[in-house]
Amino acid sequence: MVIVMIGGALYFGIDKKIVLFITIVMGVFTQLFTGLGALVGMIPWVGPLIIKVVSIPVFWVLNAMGYVVSGVAIKKGYATELAKSRIVTLGLLIGVILGYILGHLIPLR
Repeated sequence: MVIVMIGGALYFGIDKKIVLFITIVMGVFTQLFTGLGALVGMIPWVGPLIIKVVSIPVFWVLNAMGYVVSGVAIKKGYATELAKSRIVTLGLLIGVILGYILGHLIPLR
């Protein structure tokens, strides 16, 4: 995804120095929040609870954005394409769940 975004920025004529700066800043902030989350998560009993309280609203916002984009797509007449993408997503989720279950039923050792 990062490569696609960088390629798109360069395709639309954004200066290479700006793209490089934004990429480095995003990488630093990603590492910072990941490390901070790992440190907070290591606090016994309270750490995992804090991480859940912080991360669950992020997923709610992403889910809400998906619903809004889906509503706009349906209004613009992309209902069949949206249905196809939902079927593919459902298939992937079922595959992940089945893989998880089979991975616990059939150990590799």
